[in-house]
Amino acid sequence: MSKASLKGVLRKGRLVAAPGIYDMVSLRIADRMGFESLYMTGYGTVASHLGLPDAGLASYADMVDRVRAFCTMAKTPVICDGDTGYGGLLNVAHTVAGYEAAGAAGIQLEDQEFPKKCGHTPGRRVIPMKDMVRTLKVAREARSGDMLIVARTDARTTLGLDEALRRADAYLAAGADVLFIESPETEAEMARIASTFDVPMLINVVEGGRTPVLPPKVLEEMGFALAIYPAAGFLAAGWALEHSYAHIKQTRSSIGAKAPLADFMEFSRMMGFEAVWEFDRRHAQE
Repeated sequence: MSKASLKGVLRKGRLVAAPGIYDMVSLRIADRMGFESLYMTGYGTVASHLGLPDAGLASYADMVDRVRAFCTMAKTPVICDGDTGYGGLLNVAHTVAGYEAAGAAGIQLEDQEFPKKCGHTPGRRVIPMKDMVRTLKVAREARSGDMLIVARTDARTTLGLDEALRRADAYLAAGADVLFIESPETEAEMARIASTFDVPMLINVVEGGRTPVLPPKVLEEMGFALAIYPAAGFLAAGWALEHSYAHIKQTRSSIGAKAPLADFMEFSRMMGFEAVWEFDRRHAQE
């Protein structure tokens, strides 16, 4: 599927599930599975690339390099976290153009104050709605092709659901293609969000976060078009790494470790070694 066709798969009444990818290993694993979209998680990307929390510490240069690496490798459309646009309105235009040139199928922009913080964590504050409206108008102007603009509001946590809905409506009018109301706290709130707008709605599924984790059929019936699972991959990998390393530390061996291991040769094929082996066969010295 062409990356430019992402808009065609997002529609009311049908849920697309997008796993979070955060490094090239997670990208390669997810990209071969037939997903309709992948989601470049800011939390996971900042953690894996810089070893830092997702708290406004990563720069545009840090992130656009990761966008380019992911999207160049991926056959699947990737929606990429663009935080607050990394500065003022001129920075927003530069970010949107840069993400699009790097191959992003969608860019997520949010209305938090700078420095931003990861959703579902304490201390998030939002900018005035009119400032985010300007951001989205600039983003739409800077976009030259089919990249989708995902507008996220974090207003629910501090200002309430009514304000979050009011902002989402304004962001839609300003040019957003997909609406993302972060951190609803009940099923009733989720149902209200999804039924209020006749455009693709995104729900952020964070295991252990503020929002109830519901079955996909329920999310689909509510009217969500896209469910992102940003943390599932790195939480699973983190558990496996911690337990594998702890076992080696304790026993000086990998024998009997709790975390199951992938087959080494199959993993090597998944990472692209088959092409290396074929190259060596074709160019082997006689």
